[in-house]
Amino acid sequence: MGDERVKEAALEMMGLFQVLPRLVVFDLDYTLWPFYCECRSKREMPSLYPHAKGILSALKEKGVDVAVASRSPTADIAKRFLTKLGVQSMFVAQEIFSSYTHKTEHFQRIQWRTRIPFTSMLFFDDEDRNIQTVQNMGVTSILVNDGVNLGALQEGLTKFAQNSGASEKNKQK
Repeated sequence: MGDERVKEAALEMMGLFQVLPRLVVFDLDYTLWPFYCECRSKREMPSLYPHAKGILSALKEKGVDVAVASRSPTADIAKRFLTKLGVQSMFVAQEIFSSYTHKTEHFQRIQWRTRIPFTSMLFFDDEDRNIQTVQNMGVTSILVNDGVNLGALQEGLTKFAQNSGASEKNKQK
């Protein structure tokens, strides 16, 4: 399935939800692309997972901001790869730095930069420890096994809608 077909499928999927996240945050390694940056040379031409670019494009077209939260120790390579892949300008925030905080610091910076509350964010990552930590901050978080794809997007949007409904009911009490 090409980028345009994935984008159309993602747009159709998003149209089924009454509430969408204001910001979707992606890890890089093994979430947007199938490798660790630090094991690659910046001279290489990287590739994204097959559905990644179409999903990013659909989110942007739907008015949903996107950001990156990566604990990669090679931010220079990661940023070079984002540029080579033609997606760097899509992200409203790029927090790429080595950390032992399981991304809490990344999300605090993203939240400060965007002013979007954690409860209005959706996050995709391939490491359970990051998912658990960020989820405890109030961010709807989805564990991906083979990169972000349409199935993971649907799971994330469904869980986000459920979490949004629960928070609305709590406000009404």
